[in-house]
Amino acid sequence: MSFRLAAYAVCIEGGRVLLAHHVPPKGESNWTLPGGRVEHAEDPFDAVIREVAEETGCDAVVERLLGVDSRVIPAAERAIPGGPEHQNVGVFYQVRITGGQLRPEPNGAIAESVWTPIPDVACLRRSSLVDIGLALAQTLPATGHVAAVPVGGLILH
Repeated sequence: MSFRLAAYAVCIEGGRVLLAHHVPPKGESNWTLPGGRVEHAEDPFDAVIREVAEETGCDAVVERLLGVDSRVIPAAERAIPGGPEHQNVGVFYQVRITGGQLRPEPNGAIAESVWTPIPDVACLRRSSLVDIGLALAQTLPATGHVAAVPVGGLILH
């Protein structure tokens, strides 16, 4: 089994959420939250600020921890054929953009980042991380945990 610790930014402003258009070299593109892998010896709090800057070109500050999601993706459902079962532990933060300008990720898989009206998210081909982040931000569960988001249709792992 492979494992990844990641930090994700939930940026909501004026009824819109900041989404990143992920276009991997192989596989299908989708919309996701800014964020990604926590590097060795890096604090997830610092990682989410770094990831927002790398992927969107914007500066951000963390306002609060929203929650943690842990999921196991069966080998047969992974985007990488023949790979092992994968566990992703995601730390979700509410962040506020403080400066910068939206741009594509240089030499990365994020083709663009855009402010998307929250009702429009349901029509997008997106990572389940988007739904988890929005659920955490909108309900602020005391435990920091939301029910698993079913994958299928427009919602991907």
